[in-house]
Amino acid sequence: MSMETDGLPKLDNVIFGEIQVLLAEKRTALASLRTGIAVFALPLSVLSALIATSRYHGMEKVLPLRLPLTLLSLGLVVLGTWLVFRSIRRIRHFEHRVKELSEKYRSLAEFIE
Repeated sequence: MSMETDGLPKLDNVIFGEIQVLLAEKRTALASLRTGIAVFALPLSVLSALIATSRYHGMEKVLPLRLPLTLLSLGLVVLGTWLVFRSIRRIRHFEHRVKELSEKYRSLAEFIE
């Protein structure tokens, strides 16, 4: 595949560029997955600390504080779950697209894997 006379890039460079973009998007999805796991784990650790210290306070004294904390924790669990599932779906999409490109352009497959 040679350089065209009008200055267009070679097909190999365009494909490599597309694969680089896909891999960058996959790295972003992995970072989002990591963030989702951390957001999901935060309420669990806070609630486990509250359970561990529950014998030091009365339930009726801390109930006004526990209800908003429980709602916030529930919201963080929902957000973390959404981030994790969204990231997994995006990672699968990018892996599928890279596989399609490597099957379509066999000469580039050795560089992708």
